[in-house]
Amino acid sequence: MKELTRPRRLAPGARVAVVATSGPVPEERLQAGLDVLRGWDLDPVAGPHVLDRHAEFGYLAGTDAGRAADLQNAWCDPAVDAVLCARGGYGAQRMTDLLDWEALRAAGPKVFVGFSDVTVLHEAFATRLGLATLHGPMAAGIDFVKNARAQEHLRATLFAPETVRTIASGGRALVPGRARGVTLGGCLSLLAAELGTPHARASAAGGLLCLEDVGEETYRLDRYLTQLLRAGWLERVRGVLLGSWQQCSGYQEIRPLLADRLGALGVPVVEEFGFGHCAGALTIPFGVAAELDAEAATLTLDEPALR
Repeated sequence: MKELTRPRRLAPGARVAVVATSGPVPEERLQAGLDVLRGWDLDPVAGPHVLDRHAEFGYLAGTDAGRAADLQNAWCDPAVDAVLCARGGYGAQRMTDLLDWEALRAAGPKVFVGFSDVTVLHEAFATRLGLATLHGPMAAGIDFVKNARAQEHLRATLFAPETVRTIASGGRALVPGRARGVTLGGCLSLLAAELGTPHARASAAGGLLCLEDVGEETYRLDRYLTQLLRAGWLERVRGVLLGSWQQCSGYQEIRPLLADRLGALGVPVVEEFGFGHCAGALTIPFGVAAELDAEAATLTLDEPALR
């Protein structure tokens, strides 16, 4: 697995586009998120369809074509320096194939931020654009709007990435050891769902794999992990970082499953690393070379997440 192209860091006054790639966006949270970005001396602009609702499927932020157009137009606008997703939910899979990837590549590297359902786009940006991205809080998310730790870690990553080259989580080793590799990952259920699709990478070989999820029963987490194992997707992975498991079956039930499915890989595994669907979620760059120290519960980047 190779390192990916790192976009440039943001500077005061940078224009940031906020788009809805997945589920419907509450207007009051969107406005609060835009206010946070303005407080960072950024120039946020919301996509035309960001508050749309699908006429038939209430779990979608408008039509697939509308969501794709907002992302496409924002990315290809030379005045836009970064694209932040408004929220996750579901819908990114439905619009990813509608994007003009040649045009996105021609527009050059930009900062891209999101998590949860946006895992689909992290994978696509890696495989189609060779671009490093940020797994972090979204502009209309509760964590982004209300949690100081989540805000500050993302802000430091965007403006002064050299200050957060070592990400210390307060977690602990599920399997001790150290490993080097290139970061990747996201929402476990989406990684399993993406197997065999045009934008998914063939395996996690050489990677430091970040996994988390929300609202899943233990047997379903078992199914996703087993699918990745049976498909050979986890062969030669270098290490695993486990984030949050909010609204799942309870960590006392999930932890033995994670040890059972991941322990046999023979690589370091760190748990409760503090990213994903949790309060104060850390921003994790994907596509960068790093070292994982499971016992210290740290991820140290070879270079800052952004140039």
